[in-house]
Amino acid sequence: MTALRAACCAADGRALIELLRTRDAEPVVQQCGDALTAAAIRGVPAAVETAVRCSAALRVRSWEGDEVLADQLDTAISGTAPALRPLAVGLEELSGLLEGDPAWGGGWVDLNTGECRPMRADFEEPRGEGEPEITERWLHVACAGSHDAYRDMEDFIAVLDDPSLADALATAIRGRGAFRRFKDVLDASPAEQRRYWLFSAERQHGRARAWLADHDYRPTPRAGSSRARSTPHFLGWS
Repeated sequence: MTALRAACCAADGRALIELLRTRDAEPVVQQCGDALTAAAIRGVPAAVETAVRCSAALRVRSWEGDEVLADQLDTAISGTAPALRPLAVGLEELSGLLEGDPAWGGGWVDLNTGECRPMRADFEEPRGEGEPEITERWLHVACAGSHDAYRDMEDFIAVLDDPSLADALATAIRGRGAFRRFKDVLDASPAEQRRYWLFSAERQHGRARAWLADHDYRPTPRAGSSRARSTPHFLGWS
């Protein structure tokens, strides 16, 4: 996954396609879908074939945001102009605003740079009551809370093959402190823990993509980003 993240951030289409051709792409397609789109548009060898395969897998899986990405890939394959406006925003960062701590109250996306800023961050723009001036530059992001993240835990439990672990996790997520207890139980099962982080990251990226599409934007890769790094989200794909 370190290699996949690096290929996406460096816009290295050949390396990306090689990775996706030799492994099951479905667990990570939301996380590398924009780099795959760019590779297909640039005519990287085998990129179109990979995009066709990934688009079909997305439509079968049908998680939130999957149809949006499938349409994006199909547009790149056909060479038609995309309907959504491009924005160099990181889906992982956007997801943090959408599903982060409600105490932060969401945030803003800078439509000039794609930068995501929490509501309490300092802004260079003139502002009142701690918020940026409402101009065409800023896209407001309301925090949706933890409901989707809780559903991720429920859906992950439903696909587990280990009945004992599934029962333990189902008990753990009842009542207050569900997220902490869920994590504590998973700590004892490293393989399933890695699988969950990958599962959760894929769904978070999809929800962020769907939110952007609802506002008429699509994410585009940030070539050469210094944010390329290995995170727990990617440890389950090998």
